[in-house]
Parts: sequence; structure tokens; C-alpha cells
Amino acid sequence: MAELVGYARVSTRAQSLDIQIAALTRAGVKAEHLYSEKASGKNRYARDELSALLHRGVRKGDKLVVTRLDRLARSLRDLQNISHTLREKEVELLVLEQAIDTATAEGRLFFNMLGAIAEFETEIRKARQREGIDAALALGDESPFQGRPPSIEADKVRKLREEGHTPTEIAKTMGIARSSVYRYLT
Repeated sequence: MAELVGYARVSTRAQSLDIQIAALTRAGVKAEHLYSEKASGKNRYARDELSALLHRGVRKGDKLVVTRLDRLARSLRDLQNISHTLREKEVELLVLEQAIDTATAEGRLFFNMLGAIAEFETEIRKARQREGIDAALALGDESPFQGRPPSIEADKVRKLREEGHTPTEIAKTMGIARSSVYRYLT
């Protein structure tokens, strides 16, 4: 018997899956057919629940249900690979918030269009981010990318060494690792 199989994903441990799980449940997905995980969408192979779903969780005639397309994949290539796997298994895809149902010709068209648009948005966002970082780095000493200030006083390390203290003694006195002492002495 064909089932609705749900997949929910958030990118970080701090995020909650509750909203997606509630939406999938309202759509008719039963708890025993719900796969969820907290993992980045950038790497399909690091998503164990998605792999389990694609290999064992769906069968011919089932329908995979997700809340949004970006919960399934982050790149057009990944989305196409997942779509190909679903087609081979004769599994349809239903995307709730974007009204995509690959059981229809219109749904398949909309699915492909949104996948291409999502990849375009990702590329634009990366380019803007890179421009901002490059502009900040161009500021030199005024750049916000200076790193954190040193927590070890290099002069104090050298002074203690000149006074004849061993690296182990210096490390204990300053409350730092011995390897840090050696780094400042070389």
C-alpha cells in the first residue's frame, strides 16, 4: 500500500524541527513514516536520514512529502540527483509550501523551475558575501577581520626565558600550554 513518507531537516542543532514535523503530520504523514535530522543541506551524503529514506524508506507508489524544496537539497545538481532516484523508484514528490506535486506535468515543471531559481539565489548570495569580505579586507588595519587579540603576552614569555625559567615553568606560571611557550620562543 502506498504511503506518505515525510522528510524534515534543519541545518543546525540550535534550530527546531517542530514546525516542519507539525506540517508533515497535518499533511497526513504518519509518525512511523517520518524521517528528520539536523544536518547541513550542502552535503547529501552527510545526511543519514535522507539516505535511509531514499534507500529503504520509500517504495514504488509512495509519495515523499517535504515542507519546502530547500529542506531536501541545496543545489540544483543534488536536487536533480534526488529527483532521479525518486523517479527510478516510482516515488512522487509533494512540496507543501510551494505547491509542487510531481505527479502532474505542471508540478514537474514548477519543481525544475524552482530548483534552478534556488541555485541562482545561492550563487548570488555567495557573490555578495564574497564582495563584502573583500571590501572589509581592503580596509587593512580597519578591517573587522583582524582575528581575536592575542591572549598570551609574548614579551612576558621571552622575559621569563631570559631569566632562566624552563618552558614547563613558564607554562605553569602563565597558565598556558607548554606548546604555546615553544611557539613564542621559536
